[in-house]
Amino acid sequence: MVKNYASVLLLGAILGFAPLQSQEIKIFSITDFDLKGAVKNCLVSTNYGKEEYTFNEKGLLTKSVTRYSDNDYDITYYKFGNGELIEKRLENYRDKVFDEGTSIANFYTIDTTANRKVTEKIVSYKKEFLDQYEYLYDVDGRLIRVIRTNDDGIDETVVDYKTYRDENTVNYRINGELLKSIRTSFKKGKNKETQEVILTKKFLNGDPHLAGEEILDTDGKILSKTDFFFDRKTKQFTPEATITYTYNSEGILSKTKTVRGDQTEFREYIHQFDGEGSGNWVKQIIKPDNAYTTRKISYHQILEEVEE
Repeated sequence: MVKNYASVLLLGAILGFAPLQSQEIKIFSITDFDLKGAVKNCLVSTNYGKEEYTFNEKGLLTKSVTRYSDNDYDITYYKFGNGELIEKRLENYRDKVFDEGTSIANFYTIDTTANRKVTEKIVSYKKEFLDQYEYLYDVDGRLIRVIRTNDDGIDETVVDYKTYRDENTVNYRINGELLKSIRTSFKKGKNKETQEVILTKKFLNGDPHLAGEEILDTDGKILSKTDFFFDRKTKQFTPEATITYTYNSEGILSKTKTVRGDQTEFREYIHQFDGEGSGNWVKQIIKPDNAYTTRKISYHQILEEVEE
């Protein structure tokens, strides 16, 4: 499970970038999967599928397996060099047979001679060129441009940063057309603790389309999430659904409340923990649906230094 959202298998979410929406390269670690400690392997099982994650001793994701069935599954490998992602391979298997036609490899080259530049080349296992992305950063290490090149031509995404009072906004424009806008601000909650508010707006052909607002606490846990759609009549974003999240004293998700129009839905999350004292749960039951998620977790052996 990623962070503290309801159980959802990652499937394609961690396996690559959306083909038309460039984004900064992401290295996944145990914290992205709601895990703690020296986790080596985590097998996640639900009533609708399985995911398996393998981490190195630094807590970085090195392998993920998505199982649709015993015969159909995808494997992604991540390779690192000097703390940087340098290779990613997605291998697809259907009827237990490796599918060379749909399997791809991503290779990354990092250039730090001036401002940081990362080049990503994507090729098929048949050694066919598919895509190339160039990620360009400013002196502060912020992504400012992404240049995509393939047989169809060249697309350029420009990222700009703006600050107004206490609000920071990041705009993504592809070939000059606004694609996405992310505004981050802060406010005081009911308990007077500072909360981070992240409003993301998505555009279709340059016009407002969808939006989402997340409110996070000081530990980065999501407190609420609201989805909006753009009403063409009022020309405003209109709330579609709001989910509020409640955690126990140990920071584990315990309840959610979803309001959609005049309907309200409550869910309760019950957890069982492993015996390693790590604080990792191994079974989650969601009521009233009685949907479940189980996790089998193994850990790296940490050798304690013996003083002579």
